[in-house]
Amino acid sequence: MKSAGSWLRKASYWKTGRPEPYGSRRGKADCNLRRPDLFAIQKPLRATDENDFKEIYAETMPVLFRVSLRIAGNEEAAEDLCHDALIKMTEKNMVFPSVNDAKYWLIRVVKNASLNYAKRKAREKRAYERALKETRKTVDSGETELMKGNTVQIVREALEKLPENLRVVLQLKEYGELNYKEIGRVLGITEGNVKVRVFRAREQLAKLIGDEDVYMP
Repeated sequence: MKSAGSWLRKASYWKTGRPEPYGSRRGKADCNLRRPDLFAIQKPLRATDENDFKEIYAETMPVLFRVSLRIAGNEEAAEDLCHDALIKMTEKNMVFPSVNDAKYWLIRVVKNASLNYAKRKAREKRAYERALKETRKTVDSGETELMKGNTVQIVREALEKLPENLRVVLQLKEYGELNYKEIGRVLGITEGNVKVRVFRAREQLAKLIGDEDVYMP
């Protein structure tokens, strides 16, 4: 049977606001109440918030790079595609319930962009191989320069038909040999915007020339 003194000691703990010893049932409950992490609510992550962006970047960049590299097959391209996805995330002012939600969203964006990149490079490779094959066929016939001249003229005429905003980015990319970031600085637009315009310019140029594999001489 517990003594009255024991009961009074326990009562004094609660009356004075001091917690029970941890070994007791009430002591354990009191200890849990002093742990806010057990009841904390996950704060949404905002892509435009600097600290949230850093957290998303640190947690997702390694897996994004691996996914992109596996599909694109080029380290530099994979890094660019990952950064493009992060830029897209901030431009859309995305808000995620958790880091995992951000990761899965970014993986989808990177995967699709990497697939498009791989398809585009495959088309460019086929176009190059076809052009090389044609060049080899005509090198002994003395028609190489004529073919080159005709190709240049066709492309130039098609370029003139493009809207100015698309024509300029393609000229800077193909003939000015500027990268996407440099073109963005020249035109005062984002790097992601430059890539979209280059893609649309090539697409429209292909339709004008009548060949899906555009070869820029």
